Amino acid sequence: MSSQSLSHVQKSFLKYQHILVFIAPVLFIAAVFTVAPTPTDAGMDYWLNYWWLFPVFVLGATTVNTVGISGSALFVPFLIFIFPVFAHPLEPATIVKVGLISEAFGLSSSAVAFIQYGLVDRRLALSLVAGSIPFVVGGALLSFVIPEVVFHALLGIALLAASYLLFKADLGHDEPSGSSSEHAAATDGGTVTSSLPNDPGKLGPAGVRTDDDGTVTRVDREGDDYTYTRGGYLRRFANYSIGGTFQGLAGFGVGELGIISMLSTKVPVRVAIGTNHIVVALTAILASLVHVFGGGLVGGHTLSLASTPWNMVIFTVPATVLGGQIAPYVSNALETETIKTFVGGLFAVISIALFLMAAGI
Repeated sequence: MSSQSLSHVQKSFLKYQHILVFIAPVLFIAAVFTVAPTPTDAGMDYWLNYWWLFPVFVLGATTVNTVGISGSALFVPFLIFIFPVFAHPLEPATIVKVGLISEAFGLSSSAVAFIQYGLVDRRLALSLVAGSIPFVVGGALLSFVIPEVVFHALLGIALLAASYLLFKADLGHDEPSGSSSEHAAATDGGTVTSSLPNDPGKLGPAGVRTDDDGTVTRVDREGDDYTYTRGGYLRRFANYSIGGTFQGLAGFGVGELGIISMLSTKVPVRVAIGTNHIVVALTAILASLVHVFGGGLVGGHTLSLASTPWNMVIFTVPATVLGGQIAPYVSNALETETIKTFVGGLFAVISIALFLMAAGI
């Protein structure tokens, strides 16, 4: 297939991504009803038992995707601490399954939405993913030999440090400004003028130009301009290596620490959030694969379809997809200082929850 044909397919996919993304959970639910191994006496009461998870997971998915962190950062504490209050305690393996299935759909939905919005730097994302791979794999393999209590305690310390660094960070750099051109952005089907950057290899509608000195100029779908450089790879590598290890160990960490590293290297906050979605999505998928197949090889945990609570995931999957689509609009509407305060506070709350988990409370 020629590059022109690939570009046409990409633009068509992004143009209709809302429809295509929402078809995925419909097909998933249809497959669950028809082929998933469910209890023999499963009736309407069984399928509607956890309907109340839908609004909870919509809110959770919107929250985590707005700030570009892993869904498990909220879903796991919720399923451990809050879910038993309204239902019953869940086995750790069940929590992993519900989290992985829900997060996979939510991250994919949000990543596509941010690409379509024009807030993803693909070159930066791919370099960060490539650098994180060995640490994600190593962390996932270590999870079979390191006690879970140690995982939670270490990640709680990391998030507490990230919260402190975020509150100390100056996020006022490179705030978006409206484009001076009458054509706000190089949108699909729109008119691209020579005054706007237009990288033919770009993802989505954003105009992108990289100058000889490495300065990147990006225009998102709303016509807001962002100027930054991709420098600071070593500093980001340090954060993503630690975050990647935690991603493999506990299912989240690369998104939380990754945001800090991009903001500290002067990547605009909205571009950092959008780009981080690709990193989190790909590393989460990789960590999940290692957990699924690596556990069986070394005698660790494995995922059993027969014991999956399908009456839960039929609500959590569409909820995370919806939250993933809402997130870019929420992110674009919020002020940078609001995002900083919210993310920092969120990290602090999650770290406290992790310390409680480590203490067995």
